[in-house]
Amino acid sequence: MSADADKPQPAPHYHGHRERLRSRFSANPDALPDYELLELVLFRSIPRQDVKGLAKELIATFGSFAEVLSAPPARLTEIKGIGESVATDLKIVATAATRLTKGAIRERIELGRSQTVLDYCRAKMAFAEREEFRVLFLDRKNMLIADEVQGVGTVDHTPVYPREVIKRALELSASAIILVHNHPSGDPEPSQADIRLTQQISVIAQSLGISVHDHLIVGRNGHVSLRARNLLMPGG
Repeated sequence: MSADADKPQPAPHYHGHRERLRSRFSANPDALPDYELLELVLFRSIPRQDVKGLAKELIATFGSFAEVLSAPPARLTEIKGIGESVATDLKIVATAATRLTKGAIRERIELGRSQTVLDYCRAKMAFAEREEFRVLFLDRKNMLIADEVQGVGTVDHTPVYPREVIKRALELSASAIILVHNHPSGDPEPSQADIRLTQQISVIAQSLGISVHDHLIVGRNGHVSLRARNLLMPGG
């Protein structure tokens, strides 16, 4: 046996990097770029490996920290180094973040005008691969009664029936609703079909004393509020 074999082996270089990164996070969490925040998550799942390159590859592939967490497990495991257990850990973080935001929503009285609603909807839908139509049902104090997906469609269309939306609002005794859907293309600009659907729902809702607070369209590239565009009712 050589003398070198008896010498203590130096710690892998990434050990010091991990401690430095944790210290930077503790000092200022918001200062870390997406790939370094993702590294911190991967530290837990992959304890004995340099994960900086893997984090950067994930960001390059999917676009951002949020998009990595929102990616389907099957897509994640296409990346070398991401097995099923690591993909599951990433989805746990995504689910925890969504539930945290949803918990914050339940504490907001001014739900219809809350940035938290937008953050929640973006986390749930902005990076989905198929179009989803979601309705937030509110009581008289604008507290959340229920959050339900009314339809899931293709990459550019979701079948939604205005009377079914209002029927569900009546079943829940909701006083107001917020409509939300995503554009998987990333561009949140409303189509004419989006505007027509919104106005149809608003007309029926108004006749039954239900307020439509807004229709939010979310995508990777931002969001659009149809209330802000004055497009909730015909003639707007």
